[in-house]
Amino acid sequence: MSIVIVVEGKNDRNRLQKLLSSEIAILCTYGTLSTERIESLKKKIGDSAVYLFMDNDASGKKIRAILRDTYPDAEHIYTRRGYAGVEGTPDEYLIQQLEKAGLEEYIIYPDPTPL
Repeated sequence: MSIVIVVEGKNDRNRLQKLLSSEIAILCTYGTLSTERIESLKKKIGDSAVYLFMDNDASGKKIRAILRDTYPDAEHIYTRRGYAGVEGTPDEYLIQQLEKAGLEEYIIYPDPTPL
């Protein structure tokens, strides 16, 4: 089964693409959720497993609530309050959250050897 992670913006997507294999599709809401955007997401997602990874702010919580209704079986991934959204979350914390979500087989771990 294919996996899709839905994030708010392209910077969030770019950030996660550096940490995940290309097998994981990362789609953006672009900060708003009109009826057209939801329908577009539904078409792209199809019957894939859905993970929602929104910022821990008012906008992210609003988008998460709407998508929770659309995808009641979605897994939820959270970033910590105080970080500047998904894009501003340290790699180590992102990796921890992706591991908690059961996505460790798709994570591209950073090289542990210092330069």
